[in-house]
Amino acid sequence: MASEARQAERLIELVRASPWLMRALRAARGLELASWCIGAGAVRNLVWDALHGLASQPSALSDIDLAYYDADDLSPEREAALQARLQASHPDLPWEVTNQAAVHLWFAEYFGHAVEPLPSLEAALASWPEYATAVGVELDEQDNLQVIAPYGLEDLFGMVVRRNPARVSLETYRQRVAQKRYAERWPRVRVVHE
Repeated sequence: MASEARQAERLIELVRASPWLMRALRAARGLELASWCIGAGAVRNLVWDALHGLASQPSALSDIDLAYYDADDLSPEREAALQARLQASHPDLPWEVTNQAAVHLWFAEYFGHAVEPLPSLEAALASWPEYATAVGVELDEQDNLQVIAPYGLEDLFGMVVRRNPARVSLETYRQRVAQKRYAERWPRVRVVHE
């Protein structure tokens, strides 16, 4: 347990020391969503860059995943409006806004198999493709950071890419590993191929 607490503290230190991520968190907080976080690649890249001594030249992000949970409004228009607000206020950041309560509405078309609706933001993170990326951070009104890590932070800080079977098929996982080029970008990363 002490190790988990130290890892969470270290993650919070890394986030606080990251001007772009703190700016993104403040922008996301300004949307006044009830349940949200920034996670996945933004958090993974931050940690793995730091562990590889690349903090001064962070890896390029394809997007900053803002995940939120709102079962009362599943419309794609709401997601688009929130993303437009963020892009207008911070056009230099590559936003991708997703209501995790609505994922089941498009998942089958995109990934080829249907999934059940998710009951919460935490359950959504627990379904993300790899354990190391199933991590999010939120900034509250008092500037306190909360870490959401349903599988802990061991894979993230251990630089292990391991498939989360909750929603990701082995085929999709293999495609992601090839596309993301983890070991090429971060040589100390260990990919579990299953």
